[in-house]
Amino acid sequence: MAYVKLYRDRLRENYEYLDAHFRRHNKEWAVVTKLLCGNEDYLKEVLDLGTAEVCDSRISNLKKIKEMRPEVQTVFIKPPGKRNIRRVVKYADVSFNSESEIIRLLNEEAGRQGKVHKVVIMIELGDLREGIMGEHLIDFYASIFELPNIEVVAIGSNLNCLHGVMPSQDKMIQLSLYKQLIEAKFDKKIPYVTGGTSVVLPLLDQGQIPASVNHFRIGETLYFGNDLFAEAPIEGMHQDVLELYSEIIEVTEKPIIPIGTIAANPSGDVFEVDEKDFGKTSYRAIIDVGLLDISPDYLECENEDVKIVNASSDMLVVDLGKNEANHEIGDLLTFRLKYMGALSLLNSDYIEKVVV
Repeated sequence: MAYVKLYRDRLRENYEYLDAHFRRHNKEWAVVTKLLCGNEDYLKEVLDLGTAEVCDSRISNLKKIKEMRPEVQTVFIKPPGKRNIRRVVKYADVSFNSESEIIRLLNEEAGRQGKVHKVVIMIELGDLREGIMGEHLIDFYASIFELPNIEVVAIGSNLNCLHGVMPSQDKMIQLSLYKQLIEAKFDKKIPYVTGGTSVVLPLLDQGQIPASVNHFRIGETLYFGNDLFAEAPIEGMHQDVLELYSEIIEVTEKPIIPIGTIAANPSGDVFEVDEKDFGKTSYRAIIDVGLLDISPDYLECENEDVKIVNASSDMLVVDLGKNEANHEIGDLLTFRLKYMGALSLLNSDYIEKVVV
């Protein structure tokens, strides 16, 4: 059985690196746990780091966090649906919102539960996912700020997650100006401007984040230690907090070119023949993961001599070349993961999760 390892020490060192980084810049931050897909062992490792605030996009995950650590502030980082209002108020201390009707429903439910529910107003800055348009912000705020069971604690934005629009100094200044506009218009203080996710981090070191942008939500950089602007590792951070280990279930020398009439496979792909490979062979290994678990695009074997060929639903084929490492059935291959690949694996019931 294939399994994912989470390395506790590497996770802690990445957390301490980021915590020190934000402290130097006088910024606050929250850990995003949606990658962990509610795995209680992995959630415990994150909570043991000492974080006071956790963000997730699934209420079922926030429910687990509240049961494990009631004192931790939970943040639902997706606009709530109407059918989810009761559970959002029950398990999320804070929610991200872009619809005034939903906030009114949150207000009513918070009254029933005897709570004040905190909200972050999400503003559209160009990536065209969640967020109200800036020109509607004043009317939007006017419609909600007097609701008795709602407290607006922040305005925020999200960039890069849908269309790949990158954050910039101008966009962060724009977000800050919206905060100032609301405070001046309504004589109300908004404590936080949550400027974005891991992709915004490089702007901090470049001095391009205004002082009023004082909060960030960090997931990918915590688990993978990468600069998402430069698409490169961050010196001093671990890129291998999470790794996949998968067992070899067949090793055989086979032709490189398939034999017979070639048509589309079940994924709709058609193998392209390279004539120079006719008559050549190599050692191929089958490992016990497939497309049901992860796309090969998000995997990279730790052994650079091992090349991924393709995958079917439950098996992945790799090319071992001459197999100079003498790989045998039963051996484990180690794979580095990209974010979306780790997300698939951690959401798979077929992949064991291990803490080291």
